[in-house]
Amino acid sequence: MIQCKARFVYSNDYYCDIGDHVFRTDKYGLLHDRLVQDGLVEPDAFLEPIPAAREDLELVHTHEYVDDLKGHRHTHRTMRSEMPISRGIIEAFSLGAGGTILAARTALTEHTMTMNLAGGFHHAFADWAEGFCYINDVAVGVARVRADQLVQRVMVVDCDLHQGNGTAHIFRNEPHVFTFSIHQENNYPVKRHSDLDIGLPDLCPASLYLAELEDNLLPALDQFQPGFVLFVAGADPYKDDLLGSLQLELEDLKRRDEIVIGACADRAIPVGAVLAGGYAPTLSETVQVHYQTAEILCEQAPRLERSHE
Repeated sequence: MIQCKARFVYSNDYYCDIGDHVFRTDKYGLLHDRLVQDGLVEPDAFLEPIPAAREDLELVHTHEYVDDLKGHRHTHRTMRSEMPISRGIIEAFSLGAGGTILAARTALTEHTMTMNLAGGFHHAFADWAEGFCYINDVAVGVARVRADQLVQRVMVVDCDLHQGNGTAHIFRNEPHVFTFSIHQENNYPVKRHSDLDIGLPDLCPASLYLAELEDNLLPALDQFQPGFVLFVAGADPYKDDLLGSLQLELEDLKRRDEIVIGACADRAIPVGAVLAGGYAPTLSETVQVHYQTAEILCEQAPRLERSHE
């Protein structure tokens, strides 16, 4: 059993009923249960989030858009989500954003590594939903800890199959937030400019993916010197993902996480991870990718703790 020093954020209310949809919100509970069953996290060790307040949401989202969300209204601003809208769905998204805030705060105040067992909704823009995303919890979490003066310089390391277009656009004029995205280029969404974009070809082999990640991320970390990294650890670069065609096996995705999280541990940078996408043929495969990320966080967290002693 691993004595895990990383911190995990979870609520049963992360689950919401979105009907027959490719995005599976039941993965959150399955991941939680696996972490407990395997002894990685004690049942009472999970941090319980509260919903993001309107003040938190409006750090990045417009007042009018938040009105639409709070009213559960199907409008030109919410309809691009490609999801139904209801009180339960919006409450779950708000709670997920609260979880990302809590993960970011905990990583910084405890100088550790954390994971929100939800979140990663990086396609939402300031004033509209997009791509299964109503609230950009990535941007909200980053903006909240910066507004609270817990950190000045933040890097978003987005390793989801799809570019984090909403996050990139929200922070396009913010010099203290560096957006890094490695993704399949010829795929959803319409791209926005991150501070560093690595667009990979269709059927990209794992060797190229991992080389591009390491060759670009490490110099960016050294040049920008963030005080916190928010890691968007999408499961969808997996070779059998239904919405992509990158060719990473499970062991390659584990190596991805070792590169990102290990590089932060090497530099004594706290990390907060969020789940983002994952559309494998079976839900167990998607959960396995997220589980591996949790394992690496547990393995690397003690190094971060020692660096802070």
